[in-house]
Amino acid sequence: MNRLNRTLVLVALLGVAGAAQAQFSSTVTAVSDYDFRGVSLSARDPALQASLDYAFGETGFSVGAWASNIDYGSDVDGTLEVDLYAGYEASVNDDLSWNAGLVWYTYPGSDNTATRSKISSYPELSVGIDWKGLGLKQWYAIDYGGSNDDALYTEANYTFGLPQNFSLTLHAGYSYGDAFDAFDGEYLDYGVTVGVDVGQFSLALKFTGTDYSGANKVTDDVFNNEARVLFSVSTTFPWSE
Repeated sequence: MNRLNRTLVLVALLGVAGAAQAQFSSTVTAVSDYDFRGVSLSARDPALQASLDYAFGETGFSVGAWASNIDYGSDVDGTLEVDLYAGYEASVNDDLSWNAGLVWYTYPGSDNTATRSKISSYPELSVGIDWKGLGLKQWYAIDYGGSNDDALYTEANYTFGLPQNFSLTLHAGYSYGDAFDAFDGEYLDYGVTVGVDVGQFSLALKFTGTDYSGANKVTDDVFNNEARVLFSVSTTFPWSE
């Protein structure tokens, strides 16, 4: 077992152990491709992902950590992403709630070498609302991806509850800001996800893609942004009775 696999297994085990305590929860997910806003961050290979979350009772505050294997190609040093986050959520009434949060994207072990470049850590702020299944959220990243430029992301998600524990989620997001002038330009990503709960597990089939075209359309595995179908299975601890 290589260092990456040992690290991911350790994260998952720590999550399960922590979830045994009442304030903690942990989610472990296996996914066919790590998709981030329409772009593959695992070179279209499977990813093992795990989170450990702590909720401060009824206050609405929470903190957590999330980890996944990544693949940015042979010229980039780094095989692990660990996100640290904190958030707050409050209800306005039975139909409306709002939330705010901070995520810090980190890449342990990534460094500049003679042949590989480092993946730079960066923070991202968010604020959003949820109303009757519709979620709207605005993200603002500082020094996005080590570019020394800021980036914004606006997204909308709507989830339909379906019979037999099925659900349908529609997603649209738009990435823009100074940072994308240095990359491949602003772009739209979209997704349609069908999910189902089976016992203690959640299964999902997702169709995702971007509006990139021409020279900005990546057909190679690394940072692929073509339309594609993903599959995931996850479970959250502690298991409900």
